[in-house]
Amino acid sequence: MKKHLVPGLLLLAVTAAGQSAKGPAPLKFEKRQVAAESYESVAVMDVNNDKVPDLVSGAYWYEGPAYFKRHYIGQVKQFGEYWDDFSTIPFDVNGDGRVDYITGGWFGKTLVWKENPGNDTEWKEHVIATPGNIETTRARDLDGDGIPEIIPNTPNDPLVVYHHTKGSATFTAHKVLDRKSGHGLGFGDINGDGHTDLVVPEGWIEAPASPYSAAWTFHPEFNLGTASVPVIVADVNKDGLPDLVAGQGHDYGLDWYQQEKDPRTNKRKWIKHAIDPFNSQYHTMLWEDIDGDGEPELVTGKRYRAHNDHDPGSDDPCGIYYFKWNGSSFTKQVISYGSKGAGLYFVTHDLTGSGRKDVIVAGKDGLFIFYNKGNR
Repeated sequence: MKKHLVPGLLLLAVTAAGQSAKGPAPLKFEKRQVAAESYESVAVMDVNNDKVPDLVSGAYWYEGPAYFKRHYIGQVKQFGEYWDDFSTIPFDVNGDGRVDYITGGWFGKTLVWKENPGNDTEWKEHVIATPGNIETTRARDLDGDGIPEIIPNTPNDPLVVYHHTKGSATFTAHKVLDRKSGHGLGFGDINGDGHTDLVVPEGWIEAPASPYSAAWTFHPEFNLGTASVPVIVADVNKDGLPDLVAGQGHDYGLDWYQQEKDPRTNKRKWIKHAIDPFNSQYHTMLWEDIDGDGEPELVTGKRYRAHNDHDPGSDDPCGIYYFKWNGSSFTKQVISYGSKGAGLYFVTHDLTGSGRKDVIVAGKDGLFIFYNKGNR
């Protein structure tokens, strides 16, 4: 795979030079290791209700603001190099004022929520559903009631969303795609009708006005491969039409797909543009403003040992990056290179009250905070 390394490094040099010449200086980050555990998911949440953000990852939560003192949550089952804990979604499921979280895994095929006990006892695990192999899970408010739906990516099974019943600790299942959903999941308003649609690798699923009583419509308009979770839905080039941003979770490639619409036939086509063809295993990403200019950046990185040593480019150097849209293309900036990769589920959060979003990343190579020091 060495043939990919030199172009990738050249791309880093070229884009960094171009960014500093034409736009704001790159952000600086201070790297800090929190733990050596190899869980691949982390969330920021106030576990003990002291108004200070804490970190939750795998079998432990780390007390803020120092993130040195850790507390045991409970056992996480291990399967080879993997821990069966593929997401960390903060969610006060039972409405007791303490934040719980939702997770699930590939091997156990079970979606669960873990109940915050409010003390240092083990967190009780509750089963939500057994939807099949869970690649990872995301949350998104699909019906506009202010409560996010829980959406596991189940590549080998139909796509099902789970609606939380307010005032209870239960969820109801709603199937939106009656076929294998594939590797990859996104959400956003594709057709501009005000409803949140869903994206899977082979097309998008149009949401009806009543998402739990009417049928969803599948539009097989593209093939995104082993797509990232999430696939970003955003108007990248600001032409009024939502586009897609997708990484390859188990191969080389990070691309954006420009939506074009024929005004006569109303048909869509999707034009693929490369963002970074030189790195592999772009398994997860965020679309957030981390430099404070009011415009979102694409924050992502190579997942370390995604399929252990079986993916193309798996032994290439890892990195975490942000990509900034410059009006015609994306420029790449380094948060970390060579020693830390992205996991399955990472977050940004202002941990210090600086007004800047820090980047918190778990993975098989450890749990780290990258404190955002700005660009001055």
